[in-house]
Amino acid sequence: MPTDNQLNLARYVPGLLTFLANKLAAGASQCYRKHFGIGVVEWRMISMLAVETDITANRICQAIGLDKSAVSRSLQTLETAGHISSQLDPKDARRYTVRLTASGKELHDRVLKVALEREARLLSGLSPEEVDTLIDLLGRLHVQVPNVNSYDPAEH
Repeated sequence: MPTDNQLNLARYVPGLLTFLANKLAAGASQCYRKHFGIGVVEWRMISMLAVETDITANRICQAIGLDKSAVSRSLQTLETAGHISSQLDPKDARRYTVRLTASGKELHDRVLKVALEREARLLSGLSPEEVDTLIDLLGRLHVQVPNVNSYDPAEH
């Protein structure tokens, strides 16, 4: 039984979200490496570039919430494998934009089928209404992240 100076890990929402995300990411990485030769971080880049093309690494960091070094390493891996190409940003010659190549698009389509099956299995215990509620709640929590991250205990 948790006391006042212990987290109740069964009800601590940041922990529950993190534990779930960690387990899903580890499972996805294992599956994607075995079958497609990429990890979950590379898959996140590919899936992002399938939605938005000719974007910068900073945009990817902003959208996905990964640090720049992880994004840079993954983009380098994908470019070396021929799945993405980079080019100078025509609006700002100090930056590069990236896009999927034909190989990257083909890889995206193959991994997408597996990713969607993994999602279906994750959500299989929920009704369609519960899935809608979950998506709504997660979206509302996502909006609160700047508020959470702006908290400074020294100011309170």
